[in-house]
Amino acid sequence: MSSANENGVSGSSNNRREKTYKKTTSSALKGAIQLGIGYTVGNLTSKPDRDVLMQDFYVVESVFLPSEGSNLTPAHHYPDFRFKTYAPLAFRYFRELFGIKPDDYLYSICKEPLIELSNPGASGSLFYLTSDDEFIIKTVQHKEAEFLQKLLPGYYMNLNQNPRTLLPKFYGLYCIQSGGINIRLVVMNNVLPRSLKMHYKYDLKGSTYKRQASRKEREKACPTYKDLDFVDMHDGLYFDTETYNALMKTLQRDCRVLESFKIMDYSLLLGVHVLDQSHREGDVNIVDGKRTVGQKVLYSTAMESIQGDGKAAEALTTDDTMGGIPAKTHRDEKLLIFLGIIDILQSYRFMKKLEHSWKALVYDGDTVSVHRPSFYANRFLKFMSSRVFRKIQPNRFSPSKRARSSISALKCSSQEVLSSQKEEKAEERTDRLGGARSLASLDGQVYWSYNRPDLVPQTPYPYEASSLSHTLSPPSIYVTDGYREARSNERCACSTFTLEDSGICLTSEQSTMDIDRDDDSVLDVYF
Repeated sequence: MSSANENGVSGSSNNRREKTYKKTTSSALKGAIQLGIGYTVGNLTSKPDRDVLMQDFYVVESVFLPSEGSNLTPAHHYPDFRFKTYAPLAFRYFRELFGIKPDDYLYSICKEPLIELSNPGASGSLFYLTSDDEFIIKTVQHKEAEFLQKLLPGYYMNLNQNPRTLLPKFYGLYCIQSGGINIRLVVMNNVLPRSLKMHYKYDLKGSTYKRQASRKEREKACPTYKDLDFVDMHDGLYFDTETYNALMKTLQRDCRVLESFKIMDYSLLLGVHVLDQSHREGDVNIVDGKRTVGQKVLYSTAMESIQGDGKAAEALTTDDTMGGIPAKTHRDEKLLIFLGIIDILQSYRFMKKLEHSWKALVYDGDTVSVHRPSFYANRFLKFMSSRVFRKIQPNRFSPSKRARSSISALKCSSQEVLSSQKEEKAEERTDRLGGARSLASLDGQVYWSYNRPDLVPQTPYPYEASSLSHTLSPPSIYVTDGYREARSNERCACSTFTLEDSGICLTSEQSTMDIDRDDDSVLDVYF
């Protein structure tokens, strides 16, 4: 039971005072929960399966369980109480959607005593965990239970479209009435398995105003840290590209759903299990002397919740990983990540609007937790994608120095080959130009044939006259008047040519020729 205590499970102690909730002891509440769920779920099996109708979301069934028992209910040693079940047929459909059979549901909740968990939040709710790690039972306020009941039709539609979600999976909504007191309960999926020690646990909202664990919380064996604590303690959690994209896509889709329901002030419950540290500590999958196995409910683990393809999730969900998502720190420490969105039963009602307005007058309105749903969702996603979850960049696995040097050498050699080829072509052109001879001389001017455009005319400078075949300066072409008169039926627009770096570079300003060629005609140019 040591690992359970480290994960926030409060063990029994004779010296410790038993908790009470609305003047009801925790032991009496746990007993009433098991009795009530055992009766209602067992009674529900006699009803035939059918499609869920709109009115099924608003049905409330009630049964009275006296301590002495009745014809329908067993006797018990708790105070008399009435047990209400909200939308029984709708929640039966939800359980079937996640592969939960009625017998398995009853076995998990009623077979062994419920385990009480500590609550780090300010709501004052009680949390109970089933012994097989499958379900969490949480007490909720009247407004939250009422809001969930109104949310059920939209929740039903969302689960039908996408059962793989990080949103809470609700399996039942109940109410216990005893002594004029109403205690409302919701049964959900368990996000953090107690069989694996969570070396770090966070409640993240994406806000910074007073988002730091208190001194009292830090003194606990397994404290729940907050946003500012994460920024101080971690440099992000790194995932491979495929996992990161799947995780962020799931978060974006879930946040859009919550925004459409006008829900805000929700949190991401994040558990970090350090594999390297657990190997040093020994086998941690031992609870009460027995080795535990992974959760059996469909889509309940973190890996199943973010995977679009069930085959990939099933391949990675084993008894050793418990459905956690593999990740690394910036120091390459291997981790298992468990996460889920919690506390989604807070709508942006009048009191929340008033709370935001009051805090915005005193502090920066964008940093406080309570905000309008659209802003809250965008801030939540921005914080998760930039500060919490990060993608492993390719340069983290860059090639070795030897490989990089070989690549550089290959690039240099290829550039040398290309440059040598360019030089050879340039020399061939220069030699061809140098070997060209004049066809005629007139008035000391050299003329060239338009059939040899590769011969660039120029007047060599005195010191270049002896090495014309190697270096040429950039002159212009001069065409004689006699040639123009002789070819009056031809149109020729002048062009200029330049020669650079022993290679001919032809730059045409305008070149339009429409010449009726005569193979015997020659255009004289002068050197």
